[in-house]
Amino acid sequence: MINTKSTLIEPIKKLEGINDFINEFNRSKQGIIQGVIEAAKGHLIYVFADFFDVSPFIIASSEQEAQAIRSDLEFLYGEEKVIYYPSRDILFYNADVHSSEIVKTRIETINNIIENKNAVIVTTIDALLNPLSTKEEFIKAQINIKDGQSLEFRRLGEKLIEIGYERVSKVESVGQFAMRGGIMDIFSPVNNTPIRIELWGTEVDNIRRFSPITQRTIDTIEKVTIYPNQEIIIPHDTLLNAVEDIEKELERTLAVLKSEGNKEAVKRLRGRTKEDIESIVNGVNLETQVLYAPFCKMETAMLFDYIEYSKTVFITDIKKCKDKLYRVFEEYEESVKSRLEYGHILPSMIRFIFDKEKVLNRVFDKNYIGFMPFYGTDDYATTENKFQIKLNNIDNNYKNISAFETQLKKYKSSNKKVVFLAGTKSKAAHVAQQLDDQKIYTALGNLDYKLSPGQILVSSGSLNHGFEYEDIDFIVISDLEVFGKDKQKDRKKGKKYKGAKIESFMELKAGDYVVHENHGVGIFLGIEKIILEGVAKDNLKISYDGGTLYVNINQMDLVQKYIGSEHSVPKLNTLGSPEWKKAKSKARSSVKNIAKELIALYSKRESARGFAYAEDSVWQEEFEGLFPYDETTDQIEAIESVKRDMQSDKIMDRLILGDVGYGKTEVAIRAAFKAVLNHKQVAYLVPTTVLAQQHFERFLKRMEAQGVGVGVLSRFRTPKQVKETLKGMENGTIDIIIGTHRLLSKDVKFKDLGLLIVDEEQRFGVTHKEKLKQLKTEVDAITLTATPIPRTLQMSLIGIRDMSVIEEAPSERRAVQTYVLEESDDFIKDAINREINRDGQVYFLSNRVQNIEEKAMQIANMVPRAKVAFAHGQMSVRELESIMEKFENKEINVLVCTTIIETGLDIANANTIIITNADQMGLAQLYQLRGRVGRSDKQAYAYLLYRRDKALTEVAEQRLGAIKQFTQLGAGYKIAMRDLEIRGAGDLLGASQSGHMAKIGYELYSKMLREAIQQEQSGVEEKRVETTIEMKINAYIPNDYIIDEIQKLDIYKKIASIKTEEDYSNILDEITDRYGDPPIMVLNLVDIAIIKSLANEQNISLISQNIHMIMLKFIHQVKSETLNFLAKKYSRNLKINIEKDVRLLFNIQEIPQKEYLNFVKNVLYDIKSVTSN
Repeated sequence: MINTKSTLIEPIKKLEGINDFINEFNRSKQGIIQGVIEAAKGHLIYVFADFFDVSPFIIASSEQEAQAIRSDLEFLYGEEKVIYYPSRDILFYNADVHSSEIVKTRIETINNIIENKNAVIVTTIDALLNPLSTKEEFIKAQINIKDGQSLEFRRLGEKLIEIGYERVSKVESVGQFAMRGGIMDIFSPVNNTPIRIELWGTEVDNIRRFSPITQRTIDTIEKVTIYPNQEIIIPHDTLLNAVEDIEKELERTLAVLKSEGNKEAVKRLRGRTKEDIESIVNGVNLETQVLYAPFCKMETAMLFDYIEYSKTVFITDIKKCKDKLYRVFEEYEESVKSRLEYGHILPSMIRFIFDKEKVLNRVFDKNYIGFMPFYGTDDYATTENKFQIKLNNIDNNYKNISAFETQLKKYKSSNKKVVFLAGTKSKAAHVAQQLDDQKIYTALGNLDYKLSPGQILVSSGSLNHGFEYEDIDFIVISDLEVFGKDKQKDRKKGKKYKGAKIESFMELKAGDYVVHENHGVGIFLGIEKIILEGVAKDNLKISYDGGTLYVNINQMDLVQKYIGSEHSVPKLNTLGSPEWKKAKSKARSSVKNIAKELIALYSKRESARGFAYAEDSVWQEEFEGLFPYDETTDQIEAIESVKRDMQSDKIMDRLILGDVGYGKTEVAIRAAFKAVLNHKQVAYLVPTTVLAQQHFERFLKRMEAQGVGVGVLSRFRTPKQVKETLKGMENGTIDIIIGTHRLLSKDVKFKDLGLLIVDEEQRFGVTHKEKLKQLKTEVDAITLTATPIPRTLQMSLIGIRDMSVIEEAPSERRAVQTYVLEESDDFIKDAINREINRDGQVYFLSNRVQNIEEKAMQIANMVPRAKVAFAHGQMSVRELESIMEKFENKEINVLVCTTIIETGLDIANANTIIITNADQMGLAQLYQLRGRVGRSDKQAYAYLLYRRDKALTEVAEQRLGAIKQFTQLGAGYKIAMRDLEIRGAGDLLGASQSGHMAKIGYELYSKMLREAIQQEQSGVEEKRVETTIEMKINAYIPNDYIIDEIQKLDIYKKIASIKTEEDYSNILDEITDRYGDPPIMVLNLVDIAIIKSLANEQNISLISQNIHMIMLKFIHQVKSETLNFLAKKYSRNLKINIEKDVRLLFNIQEIPQKEYLNFVKNVLYDIKSVTSN
C-alpha cells in the first residue's frame, strides 16, 4: 500500500534489530512485537504493514480497543480504506421485536472485503466465532438487476425470502421487500436507501432509489446489486429437507424434558419449533432460520476465508485475545445449558458457533504479527521471531498551554524529533503561530516532512493518544494531550435526506374510533365500494350509536382518527342528535379563548424589546474552534438561528428539538458563551440534580480557560456553597448558573440575566412552568428537548413559537440495537455478562424504590463478578453524588436505578440498558431512557422487558412496537407525535381543556385551535364552504392497484387534502412513483379533489350532474362581471338561474363523458381568473 505519511514511518527504521525482524518475518511470515502500549498500537500496525507492504487484518481483544485502533487507522490510511466488522449477538431468546443494525454492518463489511482486496479490516476475536456462508455462496446469492433485462417478480420474491428478506406491504427498513403489480421495492443492507424496480411487461423499465420516509423517488439508476440479508444463506430446498431431522430431534428432546417433569420447557420448545417448521414449509422468512443451519449439513466459512492470503493478521494483544475468546465461549456454553434446560433451543443448535480452538488455530495459521505488552512466551504464538520495543505514554495532563510549551522546550533541547497533531488545519496553523510567538520555532506542514533531531513539526490530524519511542527519541503528541478533548475527526458525511413531517395520525385501521366533523365520534369499519346507477365509489363505513354512516371518499378530509385520553373509551354519538353540535360549539368557544390568551402572550413577546447582542467576536470564534467534533449541518443551522435571534432586539423563544445525543447542549453552550461575552448572565435549568452536576462539570471544562464564572445550585451543594453561589449571582461574579428548579426560588437574584436555557421542559411541574412562562417574557429563552411535550410541539407546529430541528445524527453515532422480550433471570445474567465482557457498564432500570436494594443484591448474586450499586431520587445527596461519581469513574459497572437517569446523563462507557416492566412506561419516557446508551461509537443495546405472567395491554403493545419501529437515529420527533396518539392529549392545555378535547378528539380540537389563532391574527373570520360533488363518474382506488388498506386510506387522505395545483401535481407524481401509472378511476378521483378545492374557493356548495346537465350552485351572490364573462364564453351551453340562489346550468350533451371533469375544471379556472382580477 502506498503511504504518504513518511514522517511517522521513517524514524522507526532506525530501531536497533528491526531489519533482522523484518527479514525473518518475510521468510517465516510470523513475528511477535513485545513491549507494546495501547496508545501506539494503531501506529505500529500502520508502520509494520508499510514495511511488509501488506493490507493489515487487525484482531482486537475488545470492541473498545478495536474502535480506538480503527479511528487511528482511519486518520492514517483514510477513512474509506478502513472497514470494521463487529461481533454479533448470540441470542437464543425469543425476542418479540429487535432492530438489525449489527447484521447490516456485518453484511456491508463482508461485501466490502469481497470488493476491496486492499481494505484494512478491524474486528474483535469473538466476531470470528460466527459461521458464515462460503464466499462463493455469498457472491452467488447476490442479485444483479439492470435496465432492460427480463425479470419475473414471483421468482425474485422467492429468492429474496431465501436470502433473508421479509415481504411487507410498505418498505421502511433494511431487509424488507414489497410487490405491487409491476413495481417491487427492496431495501438491501449494503444500500443507504431502498430501490424501486418498475417493469414494462416482463422487462425492467427503470430502477429508482427512494426515501423510506416519504416513499418518493430520489433519483434513477441504471443497475443495482441486491445483497443477502443474512450471513448464512440456506436454500429453501435444503431447509425443507432438514425438517425431518428437526422433527426427530424435537421428539427426542421433548421426551427428555418430559422425563424431567419440565412441563413449561416442553410447552415452549414444542410451540416455538412447530411454529418455525410451519414457516419453513410455507416458505415464510424466518428470523431464527440461521439457528437451523446445523441441521442442513452445509459447508460454512470463517471471515478469514473471505480475505486474500497475502493479508497479514495483527493480533493487538495475544493473551487478552485468547482470554476473551475463552471467556466468551465459556459463557456461551453456560448459556446454552440454560437455554436447553428451559426449552429455548434444540441440542444441535449448540453448534451455532465455531469451537474456540478452531478459531485460535486459524488465527495463528495465517501470516501474523502478535503484540505483547511484556516480554514472554505463548502456547499458540510459538515463533522465535521476536522484537522488543521501548514505548512510553505521553503525559496527557498538561494543566495549561504554558505547561505544554515548557515540555516542548525540553524536548527540543534534548534533540528529540516531535510531531504534534493539532486536529484541523486551521488549528495547526493557530498552534504553530502561538508557539512561534513564544520563540518555540516549529515547522508547519504535512506528514511527508523529513524531521531533524530537535525539530518540531505541527500538522493536521489526530490520534487517540500520543506516544514516545524511547530508543530513537521520536515523539508523537495528539491534540488530546494538549487540549484535553475527545478526538477530533473530519468524518465524511453521507447524503442526508430530510424526513417528511408527520401531519396527522391518519393511520386508520378497522375498529379505530374516528371523528366526523359533522356527525361526531364513531367506529371505523373499513372501506366499502358502493355502486349506484352504474357508478362505483369507495366509502368509509362508520358505525354510530344506532346507525351506520357511509362517507364518500371525496369528504375524507372531514374524518380524523380519534385521539382523546389513554384511560377512557369515547362515547359514540347518535346520528342526527344535537349532542355533537353542542360539544363542538363549546369546544369552539374554548379554543377562541385559548387563541386570545396565546396571541396576547406571544404578541407581548413580539412587541417587547430585549437586548440585542453584538455579532460574533474573535473570542467567540476561537472558543467554537475548540469544539472537538465536526458539527452536523442541522447543528450549524440551529446555532445560526439562535445567534440571529440573539442579535435582534426581539425577545427570543426558540425550541431546539434534537434526538438524544445529537448536540443540543453544544448549541446551548455557544449561546451561553455569547451571552457572557456581552456581559449578560445565563441561567441553565435542568430537571435533575445528577444532570445539573454533569452539566456544571461540562461547562466548567469548556469555559474555565476563558475565565467564565460557572456555578451550580442543587441538592448536591452544602448550605455554605449555596450561600456563596447566590452571592456570586447577585454581584455578577458567576456568569453562568446551572441548577434544578432551585433556580426558580424567591431568594435567587441576578445582577443582569440575559439568557434562560431550559432542558426538557416537560419534566417540570405546573408551578415551575408558570414561573418559567413569566421569566420568558423578560429574557431570551431556549428550550432543549428530545421528545417535546405536546403543547410545546403544537405551539411550534402552528407557528407561534420558533423551532429548530436537529435531525442529523453525529457521524460516529450508531442506532441502539433494541429488543423487546419476556423478562427472565437467565437473559438478564447473559446481557450483563456480555456488556462486562467488553469492559462496558450497564444501567438496570427498576422503577420501584421499595425493592431496589433487594434487586441490586439479586443481580450481584446472579453475576458475581459485577460491581453493583443502586441509585434513586430519595437517597441522601452525598450518597447519590458518591455513587454517580463511582459509576462515571468505572468503579461500578452495573447501576440498578430508577428513572433518575432519564434525562441528559452522559456516560459514554454505559452501553447496555435493561428496562424491567417496560410495558408500564410512557413511550417518550422509554425513548429518553434508551437514549442513555449509544453515546459513543460503541454498539449499544436496549432490552425492554415485560413479565411473562402478564398479558400486555393494547396500549403497552403499541408503545413497545413504536419503540422498535423508531429504532433509527433521529426518531424523537416521530416519538413525540406517536406518544400523543397512544397516550392521548389530556394534558395538552391543562385540565380545563381536556374535557372538550376528549369529546371531539385531538385532531379536530387542534384544527379548531389553528383556525381560531389564524382568525385572531388576521381579524377576519373565515367561513368554510364544503362543496358536495355528485357526478356520475367512477372514482375510487381499485384493490388491484393498491392492495393494502392502510396505504389506500393514506392515499385517499392525501387526495382529499389537495388544495392547490402544486398539491395536485405532487399527489399524482407520488401515486405514479409508488404504484405505477394510475387507472382512469384514480385519475378521476384526483381531478374531483382539485375541483372540490377550486369550488370551495368560489363559494360553490354543490356540483351535480344528470344525463343532460352539470349544475354549479353558489351560496352567495355572484358578481355581474363573472356572470357576463361566463355567459359570453359559454353562450350556447349555459343557462343562468338567479331566482333563489345563483345556479349555473351547463348543457353537456355534446361533450364526451370522459371530458366531463376537464370541462368542470376549465369552468372553475375561468371563474377564478375573473374573481382574482
